[in-house]
Amino acid sequence: MTSMRVLLTGFEPYGGRSLNPAFETMRALDGRAIGGAEVVGRALPVSLKQLRQTLARHIEEVGPQAVIALGLWPGEPMIRLERIGINVADFEIADNEGARPGDSMVAADGSPAKVTTLPLRAIEAAILAAGIPVRISSTAGTFLCNACLYTLLDLLEERGGRRNVPAGFIHVPYAPAQVAQMLEDLRAESVLELHQRADLASMELMTTVRAIEIAIAVTVGSLAG
Repeated sequence: MTSMRVLLTGFEPYGGRSLNPAFETMRALDGRAIGGAEVVGRALPVSLKQLRQTLARHIEEVGPQAVIALGLWPGEPMIRLERIGINVADFEIADNEGARPGDSMVAADGSPAKVTTLPLRAIEAAILAAGIPVRISSTAGTFLCNACLYTLLDLLEERGGRRNVPAGFIHVPYAPAQVAQMLEDLRAESVLELHQRADLASMELMTTVRAIEIAIAVTVGSLAG
């Protein structure tokens, strides 16, 4: 039995997609022991209304020493380590409950932004050393992934454990099967030419899983240092 726990969250499918590689990656790593820590996977609903209470419940139940949240960034060709969450909720599409806030705030009385406490440079170096493309990003967008990062850091700050519990958000690419389906749909619809689509990058799911496994190992290692 390991005494250390890492909470790993993944959003459910959304936007008409039947699969979310972030959710599948979370499922693949749930229950694994990595770097002497137990990975506890938990799903997140694609709902701004439910986001804060769901994250708070997961943190309370798991009592993690580190938290990594995962989400999909359509068209991203590599693993994307998010540096900052901003206090903006401006959705281009509705969430799974039909909510589509515009020019709103994640937290009405919150600060403008919150910065991840994950060891991003060390994670980046380790994933690159494994031959997996990765980059550090300074924008998590304004959809639920950004709201998740901001809310996660805010919740840990409220509990007084932000400095002691490294936490952050990682975006992952489409799985190849998703892009293959998009190409089939594109051919069948005959509405857009292929070159008009800019979101066709993908990464094998097991490669994505390996990258997140490395991110967890590095994060856990930073706690022992």
